[in-house]
Amino acid sequence: MAGPGSGSEALRKALLWGSVAFLGIGLALPLAELAVKSLSDADGGYAGFANFAAFFGSPSLSRALWNSIYVSVAATAITVPPAFAFAYAVTRTAMPLKPVFRQLAMLPLYAPSMLAGISLLYLFGKKGLITTGFFDRLPFLSADIGLYGSTGIILAEAILAFPPAAMILLAALDDGDARLYEAAESLGAGGPEIFWTVTIPGARHGLVSAAFVSFTMVFTDFGAPKVVGGNYPVLATDIYKHVVGQQNFNMGATVSLVMIAPTLLAFLADSWVRRRHNAAIGSRAAPLRPAKSKRRDAAGFVFCALAAGAILAVFASAGLASVVKSWPYNLRPGLWHYDFSHYGGGGYASFWNSLRLAAYSAVFGTALTFGSAYLIEKTRDSRTLRRFASLLSLVPLALPGLVIGLAYIFLFNSPSLRLFGLEIPNPLFGLYGTMALLVICNIVHFYTVGFLTASTALRQLDLEFEAAAESLAIPFYTAFLRVTLPICLPAVLDIAGFYFVSSMTTVSAVIFLYTPDTALASVAVVNMDDAGDTAAAAAMGMLIAITNIAVKSAFDFAARKTTAHGQAWRKR
Repeated sequence: MAGPGSGSEALRKALLWGSVAFLGIGLALPLAELAVKSLSDADGGYAGFANFAAFFGSPSLSRALWNSIYVSVAATAITVPPAFAFAYAVTRTAMPLKPVFRQLAMLPLYAPSMLAGISLLYLFGKKGLITTGFFDRLPFLSADIGLYGSTGIILAEAILAFPPAAMILLAALDDGDARLYEAAESLGAGGPEIFWTVTIPGARHGLVSAAFVSFTMVFTDFGAPKVVGGNYPVLATDIYKHVVGQQNFNMGATVSLVMIAPTLLAFLADSWVRRRHNAAIGSRAAPLRPAKSKRRDAAGFVFCALAAGAILAVFASAGLASVVKSWPYNLRPGLWHYDFSHYGGGGYASFWNSLRLAAYSAVFGTALTFGSAYLIEKTRDSRTLRRFASLLSLVPLALPGLVIGLAYIFLFNSPSLRLFGLEIPNPLFGLYGTMALLVICNIVHFYTVGFLTASTALRQLDLEFEAAAESLAIPFYTAFLRVTLPICLPAVLDIAGFYFVSSMTTVSAVIFLYTPDTALASVAVVNMDDAGDTAAAAAMGMLIAITNIAVKSAFDFAARKTTAHGQAWRKR
């Protein structure tokens, strides 16, 4: 005889199969089609590894691979040390304004990656503020760094990689165990010795993880190399040139698969590091509260002020350029460049499309990722299915946006699918060119971060909630709506805010998929910069950044209120 919870368990299992089916259609099938294209010739016939042989046999194409590795390693090397110093100052000193510095360090996350490159143009380009010595007013401060090429890419990527690296290291250093420091001091160890024997070993997993994340982010970024790369080829821009410029989709697929290999290795290494880090955290660790030290606090404050000031200066340059008549000849302020009707790219229609896309992605992406995480965590049976669903949920983190976007072209932009000469009708063809496809693409692209956030929140809930509901014959969805969701609402809001911000700023995942009717603001930045309308591109980038800051602030405020009101029981 079936138990009272058998119906709920069957429904949970069916819904879990639904989430797996979504990831299969939105992730596995496009990647399979991408692999088929890489092994096919221009006529759709089987070509074996001829495309890969052509890639590695072409000096220009293989050079792009080594260039990508070089700028990724270089940007990581100059990003992680200052990110660690910033995190150390915020977590291990008693300096003032810590929340302010935390927020300022995250500013690059709210803007499209092209904006960092555009900002550097206004600082270090041929007519840049620094290059011209503040428009010849301070010529002794002029400096030409040769922005276009690897130098510009590395600088722009260092700005973009700083926030995620700092976030990882802030979390790593927040886990400090006060008992270790007390033991070191009782043994007579001084400050430098404690730093090298306690602090660094305790944060080594975070350092390695920050390095892997920074490398992957730089290696897969498209926006910054597109703006300041000049004639310096990297894989991301090469994919774009093959697909958009040469219409060589087979080579684009080949380059995409080559691009996946380093990011996949970095992802696997980072996952291994994270597992070791989780196992190393002791349950009896005592929280570390930094003692006041005038010298250390002052040094930390100065460093954080310089780091935050540098980020502000970079983005302020783009903001200033967007509100002056003609940089650097006529600096009269005004909003000429915010009248996008004079420029290509879609104007304010593209901005409203981006708002719609971000809102849809936030609503449906949050529901799907949180629901899937709940089903994986709370379904008792089907252990193999849950493991497979969990593994599938982690895969998007290792995939560059350009690869996902290109794979979507192959799967959705054809009335029939051709598999080595065999054609079958494509039931997904009707989605191509629609806002729905852009939403699906964004949900898949950013799925892993939302999934991990939801899983972390759900694992904090005692299993007794589910057992009590089942013993009272309460359907699982009732317990979910009345208990699980209210408790996890702050995490849900965090996931929604992440989806919104990421969907507003993304370029790589959607640049192959938009149509004139679904033009997006982030893509408009690329198109306006291509057309030489750099100030208008800066204006659109600033509009995106301001919108994201406002929306994310609203989500954070709601999360704080929800935590204070809905989880007051924790303080009893």
